[in-house]
Amino acid sequence: MVQRTSAATAALYEVDETAWLEATAELIRQGQLDAVELNTLAEYLTDMAKRDRREVYSRLVVLLAHLLKWDYQPDRRSGSWQGTILEQQRELRQLLESGTLRNHAATVFAATYADARKQAAAESGLVRGTFPEECPWDLDGALADRGEGTEQDTGDRPRE
Repeated sequence: MVQRTSAATAALYEVDETAWLEATAELIRQGQLDAVELNTLAEYLTDMAKRDRREVYSRLVVLLAHLLKWDYQPDRRSGSWQGTILEQQRELRQLLESGTLRNHAATVFAATYADARKQAAAESGLVRGTFPEECPWDLDGALADRGEGTEQDTGDRPRE
């Protein structure tokens, strides 16, 4: 019986990952740990952790690139840039409620800034040297509400 259940859940993983997760969770709730595909579960959990770390990295790059463009191209500020800044800050604040992901963000912050500089230069048409080599913000500063730097500035600026 256990072999059939393990084989069935292993096959389910290949067909429908969400259904596999639900079935595995149910097996665990029922205490049927011998029926859980432990190697598959361990691999899945490892992949989830990697995915979360990649998401933090990616969101930091987008946020920092937009903050650079915001500061170095004030004449091009838009509601779209403002929205991107606010969205990335909101999503990152939620992700960084996890101490592990906050530590990861702090560890990769300099690398994300280097990538953000490249991205901001590519998107703005400005040379990379326009932007400071060292990040002008720390992690908390990048996540901080900018007040004047976002909401009020774009709303008060006349359109050309």
